[in-house]
Amino acid sequence: MIVSLAPMEGITGHLFRTVHAECFGALDRYYTPFLPPPRVGSSFGGRIKAEIDSANNRGLTVVPQLMSKNADEFIWAAQLLSQMGYGEVNLNLGCPSGTVVAKGKGAGFLRHLEELDAFLNQVCERSPIPVSVKTRIGVESDEEYDAILEVYCRRPIAELIVHPRVQKDRYQGTPRQEAYGKTLAAAPFPVAYNGDIFTVGDYTALVATYPATRHVMLGRGILANPALARMLRGGAAATAGELKRFHDGLFDAYRAEIGGNAVFRMKEWWSYARFAFADPLSVHRAVRKVRRVDDYQAAVSRIFNSEPLADVARFRP
Repeated sequence: MIVSLAPMEGITGHLFRTVHAECFGALDRYYTPFLPPPRVGSSFGGRIKAEIDSANNRGLTVVPQLMSKNADEFIWAAQLLSQMGYGEVNLNLGCPSGTVVAKGKGAGFLRHLEELDAFLNQVCERSPIPVSVKTRIGVESDEEYDAILEVYCRRPIAELIVHPRVQKDRYQGTPRQEAYGKTLAAAPFPVAYNGDIFTVGDYTALVATYPATRHVMLGRGILANPALARMLRGGAAATAGELKRFHDGLFDAYRAEIGGNAVFRMKEWWSYARFAFADPLSVHRAVRKVRRVDDYQAAVSRIFNSEPLADVARFRP
């Protein structure tokens, strides 16, 4: 079974990937949060350059994810990534953000199937490296997915990662796993599953229902329980010591990169990590108002010294 880390903007960047792998072991694959391709003839720069720098991803199998509806720019970016040593590029057709969708990107591209078909035809034919896709199953309704899947099945994509929600769901409600099962039955290419795998039980139920499953992508589940991938492979749950070591490594890495703003980055992580504890609300209250580094460190010390871990770490929407 392939276990990968989902691309989550602002959270699962190269610092998170590196520290997580050091503390809990490397996953099979890591997908970068979406990157806008540079204009044709230009290079990746700034934050994006750091995200895909091989020195920042040493020892990890990383798949850059691009968000674009411009085939020429996508292919140009794929050429740059190929020259950097990457062996695959992923297309984001799943982002549900209203601003992204309004521009016809992410899940918004699913509204324009003729344009999407032409785009995929171009990028699959001209990209120097294989193109995979991460998709939602529609914008407004599940009923859109038959036509969407038909478009995918016409193209030689490397893999289709299915998040079986529509754009308007955002991350609410229950994923419609039947759409994933339909994809497994119809697709001529490898298929992966993404969506609400928060515990070993969730994973076991998915595989029992769809035994052809070969790749599971974890997102919020691994933020709430950093040991989840290890547990899926029969390993142990995270100890308090492991969780603190992971926290400290992540905080130190963010401080080295962005200084005092690391506190606000870590508070975003805590919005998920609080579910590793028996009383998530108490943990949330401990960190929600802190702004200064010393106040943050004092709050975190209180959490690890006084808050017991949950019997089962599970993200709860």
